[in-house]
Amino acid sequence: MFVQEKQGSNVPALGLYAHVPFCSTTCDFCAFYQERPSKKRIESFFRGLESEILRFPGDRPFSTVFVGGGTPGILSADQLERLCGLIRSAGLEKGCEWTIELAPTEVTAEKLRILAENGVNRASIGAQTFDPGMMEALGRGHKVEKTYEAYSLLRENGAFRVNLDLIFGAPGQTLAMWEEDLHKAVELDPEHLSTYCLTFEEDTAMYLRLAEGKVRLEPEREAAFYEKAWALLPAQGYPQYEVSNFSKPGMPCLHNLNTWGMNEWIGYGPSASSQYGGFRRKNSASLDLWEKGMRPGAKPAYDEWTPIGPRDLAMDAIIFGLRMNEGISLVDVARRFGVEEGELGEIRRFFAELEDAGMLKSEAGTSRLTTEGRMRCDAVAVEMPELQPVRTETDLPQAG
Repeated sequence: MFVQEKQGSNVPALGLYAHVPFCSTTCDFCAFYQERPSKKRIESFFRGLESEILRFPGDRPFSTVFVGGGTPGILSADQLERLCGLIRSAGLEKGCEWTIELAPTEVTAEKLRILAENGVNRASIGAQTFDPGMMEALGRGHKVEKTYEAYSLLRENGAFRVNLDLIFGAPGQTLAMWEEDLHKAVELDPEHLSTYCLTFEEDTAMYLRLAEGKVRLEPEREAAFYEKAWALLPAQGYPQYEVSNFSKPGMPCLHNLNTWGMNEWIGYGPSASSQYGGFRRKNSASLDLWEKGMRPGAKPAYDEWTPIGPRDLAMDAIIFGLRMNEGISLVDVARRFGVEEGELGEIRRFFAELEDAGMLKSEAGTSRLTTEGRMRCDAVAVEMPELQPVRTETDLPQAG
């Protein structure tokens, strides 16, 4: 088992993720674990969350918090205060970044007041689009006007940094419609923008349409959408720092940077994932199984539980690092995770091939994907060779 060093200045950041699994409706593209709320089910969630935080504490204060779902904002004001109290009991660094996802329809002044009083300082709004027709095509449960109302309330009730989520590549969406969405988002002046290409996940209404031939994949069209965002947003004061993320200078999502940097985080709630103490685990995507597993003396219910070593972390740091505009240094990654320089041979050869293909540039020890490379970053991740253990004399066949 490999545990990241936790001495001096080498202590990795520790993030907290809490999954609130309740939604009033299911968006056609959403594959996250969720269910309809009821008083009984919400109480079961809180009972399990309180127990889990007590049973699985961090060994140091949490430096970032992200509350996702589901729709955390579907909770009442009193329930949000209870949620915040449980999270604060886990032990947080003073003034840490604390993000909560909010659906436009669930934002109220009272809820925002309670969130702000409890230390929440960042809100991620699922705007998705400003086009009424696209909103309907995505199966969203709100009208465009609600996005504007929610944004105004956020600016009036607390010092929240705001992220807007936008989706592109929806059936029927044109490049001009996407450009209009980007302009309208910029006009609101949020601190952060996340732009996601629509994916067709199994067990979603959108995937069923694809399987029935009612919609089709159009990779070339998707590339044009990517390029439009990558050109327009930096020109409007939102430098790109990751394939799908843009922010005003100095305002990236620290929780995501912690995750992509292969630091540590603990996930609380059904379906939440953790990377902590030399293991990766994913809680059961069932409120009932998860809650029962958190009762005193019970065995926790996990869908996944895997030990991770330095090579696992190094590989993921390389893959996720290439999604970042600042790129990566293979030397720094090897040093950080204790990987020998010789183990990087195949990866260096792969990087050379990417350079020859115009997909990567290396300068002063730092490697970055080009625009073409970022367009194909998922394929790059799939094709990335593994680290190769260095053979020593003791590994060689011995003469008899």
